[in-house]
Amino acid sequence: MMSRLRQYFITGLVVWLPMGVTVWVLLWLVGILDAIFLGVLAAAEAMIPGLQPLADQVRHVPGLGVILVAIGIFGTGVFVANMFGQWWLRQWDRMMTRIPVVRSIYSSVKQVSDTLFSGSGQAFSQALLIQYPRQGAWTIAFLTGKPGGEVARHLDGDYLSVYVPTTPNPTSGFFLMVPRADVVELKMSVDEALKYIISMGVVVPPAREPHPVEPALDAADAVPPAAPAPATHPLADPAAARPEL
Repeated sequence: MMSRLRQYFITGLVVWLPMGVTVWVLLWLVGILDAIFLGVLAAAEAMIPGLQPLADQVRHVPGLGVILVAIGIFGTGVFVANMFGQWWLRQWDRMMTRIPVVRSIYSSVKQVSDTLFSGSGQAFSQALLIQYPRQGAWTIAFLTGKPGGEVARHLDGDYLSVYVPTTPNPTSGFFLMVPRADVVELKMSVDEALKYIISMGVVVPPAREPHPVEPALDAADAVPPAAPAPATHPLADPAAARPEL
């Protein structure tokens, strides 16, 4: 009787858990967008004193902050897509990099965002398999590039920069620089690897056969496969045609 009750409870949990997590993530995103909207509204209210009655009415409209922030982000993308918007963006970057405290934060965040969302970059473009935190223990990592600058001068050999996410929260993790020879490329996509990590190995991506495509890592460093030895026909070699006694 107890085992059947436990089975019913687990079945109901499996049904409601994905829905609950989905609603929680959506509410978290909505809360972030609403917080951005309220911050902008408070700044506008402080700069324009006569805006307070309208701000009080707008502040309590559900979902308005999400819509306005999404429209603002989309409009910003449209604005900077032309030459005039690019000029204003350069002026904004120049102004932000002149503020002493803001300069370091803004430059670091901008460099990371440009690398992550760049279509030509290697950041998070490939799922990898590495040994971490010790030899014999394997985990999934994501390619973020190659070491450069002073760090690269102190590394002897060919290294890759990888990000090892934690489970079940992949937004926190570890940044490692590992030898290329110790990295195994995976055929699974980045989305499938994230599902595999978040589910703690429960959601297993389908196995894929190797296909002749260019890997995400530098193809110039790959060693070409050795040519197969020509097959010897028994009639062409008398010694091969004669059985051993």
